[in-house]
Amino acid sequence: MSEKIPAKQRLRDVVDSVYRAAWEAKERGEPVGWSSSKFPAEIPETLGLAVTYPENQAAGIAAKHGGQRLCEYAEGLGYSNDICGYARISLAYAAGAEADERPMPQPDFVLCCNNICNCMIKWYEAIARMHNIPLIMIDVPYNNTVDVPEARVAYVRAQFEDAIAQLEELTGRTWSNERFKEVCANANRSASAWLKACGYCSVKPSPLNGFDLFNHMADIVTARCKPETAEAFEQLAAEYEEGVAKGESTWHYDENYRIMFEGIPCWPELQALFKPLKDSGANTVAVVYAPAFGFQYTDVDDMARAYCRAPNSVCIEAGTAWRADLCKENQVDGILVHYNRSCKPWSGYMLEMERRWHDQLGVPVVGFDGDQADPRNFSEAQYQTRVQGLAELMAANKAAGGQGK
Repeated sequence: MSEKIPAKQRLRDVVDSVYRAAWEAKERGEPVGWSSSKFPAEIPETLGLAVTYPENQAAGIAAKHGGQRLCEYAEGLGYSNDICGYARISLAYAAGAEADERPMPQPDFVLCCNNICNCMIKWYEAIARMHNIPLIMIDVPYNNTVDVPEARVAYVRAQFEDAIAQLEELTGRTWSNERFKEVCANANRSASAWLKACGYCSVKPSPLNGFDLFNHMADIVTARCKPETAEAFEQLAAEYEEGVAKGESTWHYDENYRIMFEGIPCWPELQALFKPLKDSGANTVAVVYAPAFGFQYTDVDDMARAYCRAPNSVCIEAGTAWRADLCKENQVDGILVHYNRSCKPWSGYMLEMERRWHDQLGVPVVGFDGDQADPRNFSEAQYQTRVQGLAELMAANKAAGGQGK
């Protein structure tokens, strides 16, 4: 009997199949798209279109230490080093830079949704101009209220319908409501399994480390509408459940402290991020970036609401409450905040969030400067000092009898 393939290998295989399918579609002369990560993937999947994701590509390139090379290439084209590192990597690749770390076919159309940030709009406009190809845009306004107003739901849903019509005309494909229902069922199944896997961080001690979730995120970004993704995430959740039963964990070190890592990881510096946490016995048991892609909904209107709730498109009250609840559920002793030069919308309100966390949670909060893709913006020495400081504050807080509210 053949040995069972671990979930992490199945998840890697799914992502590789997405890129392989795009190359194969290109070879057949079919249109291939590039999509922002929070564009409704259900739309191109229903139409059977091959789509790849520049953010996932950029993270992969950065993790394999190619980010600085492509960032500098983009800067040579005139793009400022103040803009997102993902954008610079993607623009460099679109302009012809080589990226053996994660190659993908050049696009015939681009799909953009600004529920991440408005930099996304200019980034994808630039790609569309470079290749003289269509840009299909869905505008998701910033939510100033905790609930998504019905007028906004109608506005976003109308854009879903317009995007479908544009893609039908562009590709010659015909929309199928039955296929759409299947795709949405797959997406919800993937999201449910993914969120269940993420939820095992709440167990004490945890059967996993939050950095594991960062490593598995590619699937929920690139392939959340595929049944094989749901199956692999269900297996991942089952493996974590088995770890709880056996008292085993992917975190093979002391769990002296439990922390939330706030923000996108520094992909070029994962080892540098991990080691000081390991040395101090600080297990990351809460992350925001990973579960943020677990879109769940009941119908098309609810799907519009779900895509309006991306972390950077919700009001500070909703964002703070989400994180505070996560910290309470996962019993964190402290919070480590990444002030990410590449993601100013995410980092911009962190100082106010820190103030609220101090009041609401009673745990120490420490921040460090970094970047999700450009290693020039990360100082290992500063990071080590900040993690050491957080460990000392958590120790003092515990000694004083405070373990969070």
